[in-house]
Amino acid sequence: MIIDEMEKKLRPPEMGLKPYPPKVITLASGELMVVREAKREEVGVLLETIHPLMGVPKDFYDIVAARMFAEILGWYRYRVANEFVLVGAIDGVIAGIVNSRCVDEKVGMSLHTIAIKRGLRAGAQLFAAKMEHHLENIGEEQVYIVAESPIGFKRWMIEYELENWEDRYPQVSHELGGVPTYVLTRKLYDAVRDQKVTGTRPVDPAVLATADKLKAPDEYAQIPGFKRGK
Repeated sequence: MIIDEMEKKLRPPEMGLKPYPPKVITLASGELMVVREAKREEVGVLLETIHPLMGVPKDFYDIVAARMFAEILGWYRYRVANEFVLVGAIDGVIAGIVNSRCVDEKVGMSLHTIAIKRGLRAGAQLFAAKMEHHLENIGEEQVYIVAESPIGFKRWMIEYELENWEDRYPQVSHELGGVPTYVLTRKLYDAVRDQKVTGTRPVDPAVLATADKLKAPDEYAQIPGFKRGK
């Protein structure tokens, strides 16, 4: 693709992130969820999956979906610096999506987590994979995290025993704005890693191949308040 000079000026600088090594997680149902990094050319199916959730106010799916939709579109259009997207897929069907970005070599900025396969902690597993990528693969020292729902607050702030930096470091603010900023440091991550980060590598090629072509869910029955056409 030929990039003209004006487009070059509009695009943010990129760090050149390490790729996320795929893994497979056995869920409580016995299903295998492949967790891998999404590609820019897969943005269509990612947005197709997210879009129906913009009309679901229950559990704040609407604001999370709207923000993630814009963030992934910004990633696709090269308007967000150092963003990455991880996807969990069961037989190719998207069970959840997480996205995040790197501020610099030391600080990560967690963006959003959407779980479509509810009741099996697929979202929690994907969030843990996102933290694994920040702190182990990329090698950052801390990740800024906010929650926009009670479920998110329970899953991240309470279960990870995150540090609230609002009082100690008022100059630190998550770029999503307004919500108190919590931080996952390497020390906190190391303390919970064995409980939170699961999955096996390398992935059997036959299992990995099931996630080669991502598919949007046919139904969202597990999401409270979801109505088709919203």
